[in-house]
Formats: sequence, C-alpha cells, structure tokens
Amino acid sequence: MATASSPFPRPIGTRQRFSALLAATALGVYLLLIIGATTSLTDAASACSTWPTCHAPTDPLSQTELAIAWGHRLAAVLVGILVAVTAITAVIGDVSRRVRGTILAGTVLYVVQVGVGGVTAIAGPAAIAPGLHLGLGLVIFTLIVLALAWDLELATGSENDTIDDPEPYEPDTAAGDGTAVASHPLPTGGLARARLTAFAYFKMMKPRLMWLLCLVAAAGMALAAGPELTPQVIVATLGGGVLAIGASGTYNHVLERDVDQKMSRTADRPLANELIPVRNALAFGGLLTVASLGVFLTINLLAAALGLAAIIFYSVVYTLLLKPNTVQNTVIGGLAGALPALIGWAAVTNEIGLPALALAGVIFLWTPAHFYNLALAYKDDYARGGFPMMPVVRGETTTRKHILYYIAATLVGTVALAWIADLGVLYAATVSIFGGIFLWAAIVLHFEQTEDAAFRSFHASNAFLGAVLVAILVDALVLSVSLF
Repeated sequence: MATASSPFPRPIGTRQRFSALLAATALGVYLLLIIGATTSLTDAASACSTWPTCHAPTDPLSQTELAIAWGHRLAAVLVGILVAVTAITAVIGDVSRRVRGTILAGTVLYVVQVGVGGVTAIAGPAAIAPGLHLGLGLVIFTLIVLALAWDLELATGSENDTIDDPEPYEPDTAAGDGTAVASHPLPTGGLARARLTAFAYFKMMKPRLMWLLCLVAAAGMALAAGPELTPQVIVATLGGGVLAIGASGTYNHVLERDVDQKMSRTADRPLANELIPVRNALAFGGLLTVASLGVFLTINLLAAALGLAAIIFYSVVYTLLLKPNTVQNTVIGGLAGALPALIGWAAVTNEIGLPALALAGVIFLWTPAHFYNLALAYKDDYARGGFPMMPVVRGETTTRKHILYYIAATLVGTVALAWIADLGVLYAATVSIFGGIFLWAAIVLHFEQTEDAAFRSFHASNAFLGAVLVAILVDALVLSVSLF
C-alpha cells in the first residue's frame, strides 16, 4: 500500500525508482525490437512450428536460428512482465494523468502486438500486414519513453531556468604587480613559435571531429561494398573527408573569431587570440577545400559534390545562419554530420541508396541527443556568446527532456537501419548495450543536474555512436566474409 510519505507502492516507493522502472521497461521494449528485427531478418521464426511455446520442426534449421527464435519469445515474456508492473504502478502511484494514460496506451498496444506475433507465427508472415508487428513495437517504445520524459520533467524540472543576462567572460590578465599581461603569451624562439603556429593550423581543422565523421563515412562505404571494398576507395574517401572537415573547421574559426573571444572554452582558439591572421586562415581553408575536392574527384563527381555541400553547409548554413539565429540550430545542423554517410556510400556506388539514407538518419537524430549535453555543460558560455542554444532559450528542464526525445528517435532509427541494411546479431547486441548506457546516463542527468553529469551523458553518446559504427563495419566487412 502507498503511504503519505511514499508516492508509489512498495518496493518502488520513490519517484526515482519509478523512473528506473520506466527506463528498464523502455530498454526492455527496445531490446525486444532489436531481437524481433533480427528474428525477421534471419527467418529464425521458421525454426518454431508452434506458439506460444517453440517446438522445432522435424528438420530444424540451424541451432543459431532456433536460439534467436527462443530468445525472442522469452524476451517477450520478460518484457511483458515489466510492462504490466509499470502499468500497475502507474495506476496506483502518484503520476500525472498524461503519464498514466501514455503508459496504459502502451500496455494495451503490447497485448495487441503479442496477438499479432502469435498470428504471424501460426499462420505465417503473409497473414498480417507486413511490418505491423515491428511498427507496433516502435509505437510502444515511443510511448514508454514519452512517459519517462514527462515524468522526469515533473519530478526534476524547474519552471524558469533560462539565462537572460549572462555574466561577461573576463580572462585572467592581471599580473601579480597589477599590470595587464597577455592571457596567451607567445614564445620568442623561432622554432618554438613555428611549432606553436603549426599546431594552431592543425587545431583550426577541428581534429576531434575527424575520427567520428570518418567512422561514419567508413560505415557508409562498408554498407555499400561489404567485403569488396577496395583500399583505394577507402584512402581517397577518408582522405578527402579529413580535408573537408579541416576546411569546414577553419572557416568556422574565421567566422566566429569575435564571438570566440567572449567564451571561456573558445578564447584560446588561434584566430581568437590572433595567433594566425585572418587572411592566412582563409587561404588555408581554401587550400584544404581545393585539395578535398581534388581527392574526391578521383573517386567520382557525386562524392565531390557531396563533399562540397558538407563544407558549405557547415561553414555557411550552420555557422552563419543557423547557429546565431535559431534554437533549432543543433537539430538542423545535424545534416552536416549526416552527409559523410552519403559520401561513403556514393564513393562506392556513385549513387545514394536507402541504407545510406537510413544511416544518415541515425546520425541526424543522434546529433541533438549528443550535443544538447555539451550545451548544458557550457550553458553560460553560449549565453555570453549570444547563441540561442536550447538551455539558454528554453531552459535546462526542456533540454533534458529533448535529450530523451532524441535518444528514443535515435534508437528507433537504429532499428530501421537494421531492417533496411540487413544487419546481424553483433549490431543488435551493440546497440542494445550502448543504447542502454546512453539512455541511463541521460536519466541520471535529470536527477544530478551537474556539469559532470552532462559530460558523462555526452561521453556516453560518443561511445554509443562509435560502438554502433564499429559494429556496422565488423558486420559488413568481417561477418559477411565468413558467410561465404
């Protein structure tokens, strides 16, 4: 029985435990989605001739397929228990009508989904509209995550946590004797100055972005070519990509040099502290652009066109138009990170295919879930720079809620990618494990609401995407070889 001091029945008891139950239910539904997609792609359902139990036919398929089919049905039972417990707790406990109604709707649809799965198993896939079973699962997962986000908003949110008048950034320029000194003194020796300048040019290229974006392009190539991917295409695509990223980063440094001086995290950038003249930076960016296009043209014209589009979008559309003018800058700006997936596919096929679009969609949806964590950690800095980031304009509560929205959308996107690109068990396991870590880090962020928690969620997002991309590479380049 619930008591006055306990808003939920035991053993739940507290709202934090209820949030944990909701999160576990969401993860369970997501895991079931991945297992279900894998079951469908491998035709493992054929290994079971009955329902709800699973009896192998006289001439059974491989033990792997039988294990997948059994795993799917056992997971459905366990997740069903989680859904039922969550629904009962929501009815008895102290939750809002919106949250309770959403959970109950998901519970009803879960029962319907089980029925659809049973009919499909007994009568065959043709008995039910194609994709209905998976579609219901996606709707259920979305409903559970929405309930989680809304419940956390009520439990941990504040009414007004925006920034109206940020404190200006004041670098430490006072010497011990009271005189002003340069915040970034330059070495006097020629060799030391040359090293510092060379590193400054390298820093303008934003090397921290390169590894992940190159991994996106590599995943696009792997989905397109599988084991037939050639070293020449790999080197040219990644080389052109590195140069394109460097050009985009350089233009970004040039265009934001004045704003960078107002922000603590960017005040030491090469153009903000005037280590590199603007004309030299522009010349360097132009050289990188020409070199990038030249490398891409050795592959095909479409790859070069997409590479140029990526440079223009990040440098002009995002930096000049979106970032300083709209709170949706991060959302729309995700197109810049999605383009390498199309470049990788186009480099191999000289066209844009559906799997490439699905991979690009995952990157596009992942970007806000990833970057909003950084925006929370540097909320004051972005306010000083005048950027209308989500935490500055709409507050931290709304931003944390939107992180959950976009995590859910990203996870749904990974299911669609598995279905479209015919990815296997390794991919399913990877997105389940790292997706769970990412989602849990975002939930912890709601309760802790600290800079450290925001950075943990940020790093969890990096780990998630990196692991998923590596799983795609291994699935396409290694596991596909072993099948032949």
